[in-house]
Amino acid sequence: MKYLRPISLSVLLSILLLLVVPVSFAKNAIDSVRIWPSPGSTRIVFDLEDTPQYSYFTLSNPDRLVIDLADTKKNFDFAKLANKSPLVKKLRYSSAKDKSGIRVVIELNKKLDSNLFALPPTEPYRNRLVIDLDDKNAPASASTVVKHNNSQQSRDIVIVIDAGHGGEDPGSIGRGGTFEKNITLNVAQRLAKLIDAEPGMKAVMTRSGDYYISPNKRPDIARKHKADLLISIHADAFTTPQPRGASVWVLSMRRANTELGRWMEKSERHSELLGGAAEVIQDTASERYLTQALLDMSMDHSLTTSYDLSRKVIGKLRGITRMHKKIPQAASLAVLTSPDIPSILVETGFISNPSEEKNLNWSKFRQQLATSIFSAVKTHFSESPPDDSLWAKQKRHTRTHKVRSGESLSLLAQRYNVNVGAIKAANNLRSDVVRIGQVLTIPRT
Repeated sequence: MKYLRPISLSVLLSILLLLVVPVSFAKNAIDSVRIWPSPGSTRIVFDLEDTPQYSYFTLSNPDRLVIDLADTKKNFDFAKLANKSPLVKKLRYSSAKDKSGIRVVIELNKKLDSNLFALPPTEPYRNRLVIDLDDKNAPASASTVVKHNNSQQSRDIVIVIDAGHGGEDPGSIGRGGTFEKNITLNVAQRLAKLIDAEPGMKAVMTRSGDYYISPNKRPDIARKHKADLLISIHADAFTTPQPRGASVWVLSMRRANTELGRWMEKSERHSELLGGAAEVIQDTASERYLTQALLDMSMDHSLTTSYDLSRKVIGKLRGITRMHKKIPQAASLAVLTSPDIPSILVETGFISNPSEEKNLNWSKFRQQLATSIFSAVKTHFSESPPDDSLWAKQKRHTRTHKVRSGESLSLLAQRYNVNVGAIKAANNLRSDVVRIGQVLTIPRT
């Protein structure tokens, strides 16, 4: 008969502790929290170590959104959280449903619609829980108005400027840590300032701050403001640092047939994942053929105008920077898909190229980009203003004259029955000297 070796006292105590005291470790934890306010809405993002398991409900008097996170540590200090949202008072903890989880209360300033969804890890982010808070009663953005003109028969040319990416979606990130979303917003703001300073033009920005807008919703903003043109500003990137130069893109009705175009289409889908749940259009056979037929009928003018304008933009950009492509490129990008509004996408340079990243961080170069794009836009609308615009009205009241040998400003003023000062003002002339072959605008009295 075999005898069992006696168990030591220390081993016995260890076994008893395991039986008496259950060991429980929450596997998830909050790494960080970000609050992104935008007009009429706010997005709150929880960065977590693992996939969030959550449930939520709302309370009123006062208005609150309560979120239960299962199997999660109470490790984050909400008191240190930066909050500039007019919709959110604060975030705090409350008594959890059980010991392994936490309860987070979002105190609201008013009753809001809420939408919660989880997102998988996507560089540069980990697992996320996204909370979208929307104020359905928020006042709508100011409607487009005519400025510099009192007549109801003519209006401003409305140009919507889209600063690419924003908020949760930083866009491409340069080797020096530059975020594309910051470059695009700054160039867009400079371009808007130039447009608003031009009589008969008005700029509308899709985003005026650091927040996310789905690529599919950006053309909707242009349509809401009855835009004559949509310009989307971006900074290019590639898998290697060698590519460089600016480029201009228009909508392709087919998939992109270049490697860079396919990269851009992939990047846009990546941006949707960074910014939130991607919006998917159903692609049944009947819808696809119907959509194609409608687009074929409605997009001819828009695509023709977009291509013509993109050539002008390329011509201006060549004066300040290297061009990656010397002709307009085409890709299937959501931001360009408005069938009734000419739309172009300007890639200002490769943020993945170290030297171009430095250029894009240079204030003077950003201003040159904005000025070049504006110059092309102004040339385009000078030649082809919308029929009901102030510019079209002014064009109907002007004529041109090509200077011939022996002609002078005083002679032309006498011939057309206008004063010399009016001709000089119409042509931005600083002297009375004219050149043979020079084309002058002759204002009508």
